[in-house]
Order: sequence, then C-alpha cells, then structure tokens
Amino acid sequence: MRVRTTTAAACCVLLAAGALAGCNRDSGGGTGDRKVGIDLPRSDSDFWNSYQQYIQKGTKAGEASALPLTNSQNDIGKLVANVTAFMDRGAKAVIMAPQDTGAVASTLETLHSRKIPVVSVDTRPDKGDVYMVVRADNKAYGEKACTFLGERLKGKGKVAEFQGDLSSINGRDRSQAFKACMAKDFPGIQVFELATDWKGDVASAKLQSTLAAHPDLNGIYMQAGGVFLQPTLALLEQKHLLKPPGAPGHITIVSNDGIPEELDAIKAGKIDATVSQPADLYAKYALYYAKAALDGKTFKEGPTDHGSIIVKIPGGYEDQLPAPLVTEANAGDPALWANQLQKKG
Repeated sequence: MRVRTTTAAACCVLLAAGALAGCNRDSGGGTGDRKVGIDLPRSDSDFWNSYQQYIQKGTKAGEASALPLTNSQNDIGKLVANVTAFMDRGAKAVIMAPQDTGAVASTLETLHSRKIPVVSVDTRPDKGDVYMVVRADNKAYGEKACTFLGERLKGKGKVAEFQGDLSSINGRDRSQAFKACMAKDFPGIQVFELATDWKGDVASAKLQSTLAAHPDLNGIYMQAGGVFLQPTLALLEQKHLLKPPGAPGHITIVSNDGIPEELDAIKAGKIDATVSQPADLYAKYALYYAKAALDGKTFKEGPTDHGSIIVKIPGGYEDQLPAPLVTEANAGDPALWANQLQKKG
C-alpha cells in the first residue's frame, strides 16, 4: 500500500480538499546513495526488537539505503551522539524514536538547520520540526484499555496501572486518557497509578507492594507488554494469583504492544487483552516517509490508503496508524503482525 501522491503542483489541484497529497519527483525505489541514518531506541523490549527486524528487512529489500543502525538504549545522550555521527557520515534523512520527547528538541533544531528531514517513530517530540511522525493514537490505547477493564469489572474494583515514562508523550497520552476515561465512565473503580519509567523490575516491585496493601486488586493495565508482561506473570504465578478468566480471584489484565508473547498469553488465559501496536507498519512507513522526504514529497491532512489518518501537529505531520484491541476472540487473526512474525520464525 502506498500513500496517495501527485507528481507536481498541477496534479495537487486535482485532489479533494483535505485529502493526502504529495509531490513525487522520483518513481524509482530505494534511496540510492542518499543515506538514511536509523537509530533504534532500545533493545530491552520485545516490541522494539521486532521493529528492528522489520527495519532490517526493509533496508535489505532496498526500501531505503541506510547507514549502519545505531541503538541509543533509552539514553538521550547516546541518541545525540548517534545523530551527530549520522550527520558526520553524510546522512540525508534520519529515522529516530526518541524516548525522552522533551530533551530531543535541540537535536531536532540542529537537523532542521542542516535541512536533514526527520521521521519520528512511535513518539512525537514535544518541540521541534519533524517531516513526519509515524505513530498510533496513544490516547486511544488508554481509552481502549479503560473501556475493556471497566466493562469486564462491571464498573467496580481496584486497578493497578503501570505508567510509562511521563517524560515521553506516549506515557503521558496513555496515562491521561486512561485516567480521564476511568473518572468519567467508571468512577466506581479505584486506580493505583504506578510510575515505572518503562522498567519491568520497577513495575513488578510496585505491584508486589500494591498487592500487599490491596489483596482484592482485580485489574491491571500494562502500558507496555514488551517490558511488563514477563515480570508481571512471574510475580502473579509466584503468589498463586494467575487464575484463568471466569475463575474466582481472576485479575483482569489488559496490555499494550501486541507482541507474540502477549497473544500467546491471551490464548492461554493468562492475560485478557492487549492493544496491538503495528511494529511492521511502524518500520514500513518510517522507511517510506524517509524516502518521501528525500524525494521532496509533501503531505496534507486527511485519510490515507492504508487505513490511517494524517493530522497536523506543531512542527510537522503525524500519520496515525490503526491499533486494534486484541482479545481471545481475535488473538489468532493472521492479519495481526505478531502472528505473521511467529509464522516466519
């Protein structure tokens, strides 16, 4: 699937108001000797490791000509150093996924001053110019998790929420949306907000303390299954609290990411649901927009032909990709990227 584009200004006139537009000056594939610098944000998450596999597959297929990949390991200092190295090596575009969305502003300013377009994946920088953000609607993650838990718990109970790093717009969006939804639609549910900095060991320790104080806890919202799933399941198993849906004492668990391990856990009755972040589409459209930037294409707000919507944000645009809720009813859907990944494994 390709985003709809046009070849010149005259073609753009033909597009309906609000539709997606672009100026395609090169119909060929790949980026030739126009190198793209790609920084991976971390390697301690199954989700991001899957994203890396898709990025590597895309670059090998010629979707972009990339410099050797770097990994900033959730460290803004390393990200700055990696981007500086990209510039020194002549990168003409940069793909990144800054985990600290506030601290990356100066780096974006430097890239903008050198006319090097940036594609930001999964996270939207708080400030600075970006060519395109490739991201799902993270507020919808929090809302979907809230609605699922609220309905399953029939509006009553106690829920532990593993919040991501609130210096990240993803952590903020998910947390704020979850809180607002619970307050509005399910005021009978008490929520314990547990700050985790996206760290599984921190989440596990705080869950243990919460369970000690509130043994009647009956719900958990994990904002990132890639880091929270295994330590959470291990703790619940240790305490003999991992009971199947419908059994007395079952703790309803909804997650975010959609990694293969989460789908397996849903099928096994260990967790109840997740919101599937499209790791495959993140990689695909990160590479697509990097090439589009090098080709001089421009975009406008409106729907795309791959089921998403482009919205205007301060400093650029954001392609909001779909992220479906996954339960026992559709965990085996072959269209889910995690199921495709398992078949290839």
